[in-house]
Amino acid sequence: MKSEVYIKNKKAGFDYALLDKYTAGIVLQGTEIKSLRGGRASLVDSFCFFVNGELWIKNMNIPVYFYGTYSNHIPTRDRKLLLNKKELRKLQRAVKEPGFSIVPTAIFINEKGYAKVDIALAKGKKEFDKRESIKEAEDKRAMDRAIRVNS
Repeated sequence: MKSEVYIKNKKAGFDYALLDKYTAGIVLQGTEIKSLRGGRASLVDSFCFFVNGELWIKNMNIPVYFYGTYSNHIPTRDRKLLLNKKELRKLQRAVKEPGFSIVPTAIFINEKGYAKVDIALAKGKKEFDKRESIKEAEDKRAMDRAIRVNS
């Protein structure tokens, strides 16, 4: 069973230099998984933080389930991420250094039907780094176009 749900945070790759990548489980409540399976979620402006040695994600928007009743969930609540202790300690040490943060890059449903979040240890880009990224993307697009024309 291959899932069609794969929601990306396109802005994360542009605003940050992504260093280490991890796949974390996510603790969901009630109708959240039904909204996710419908492809409804947003990672814009979301970030991860530590509380008492646990990793949480903030500002991730999973809209309410249309067919839900009084038991519908709160769309932008904080959600706990699940990683093993070794990964959590490594991330917690890295985040203490200035300029580093943890950003979610994608949400997907794996082959077993569990919701997962790809997160990355990231370092913020400066304005000139962003301009360089735009230039590289335009150059790559131009080269691809030239190869297609010549083929």
